[in-house]
Amino acid sequence: MTMILAITVAVTFAVSIYLMLGRELKGVAMGVFLLSHAANLTILAMSGSPVLSEPVETSSEGSAPVQMTSVDSPLMKDPPILATQYTNDQPLAQMVDPLPQALILTAIVISFGVMAFLLTLLVVTNRKTDTIEIDDLAKENG
Repeated sequence: MTMILAITVAVTFAVSIYLMLGRELKGVAMGVFLLSHAANLTILAMSGSPVLSEPVETSSEGSAPVQMTSVDSPLMKDPPILATQYTNDQPLAQMVDPLPQALILTAIVISFGVMAFLLTLLVVTNRKTDTIEIDDLAKENG
């Protein structure tokens, strides 16, 4: 799963750089949009997997966790406030870090603002110059 996510991030970054090096403003704007998505995927990839590597099952007394020997299906990590299988020696061993999720949420909101601004600039430029080609825009200014 980690390898698939890493390949996805690399391909998304590569395609966004390719689009930003294009000759039309439309492609540049799409490259910036894709770059923000690649950055969000990178933050998600660095946050780690929320799936337990070894499922933990509480014993009948509920005091000590017992490691299961067979892994039939991956189990999701419990939220820290609801989990009862943590021991006193390692309370943070299975917690999901909420900081990357908050960073991604903030980055999504910021990227929506940047998208709206770039699309507005693209429409205004097209209305004033009747072109979105970067070479034509450079000839008009030069």
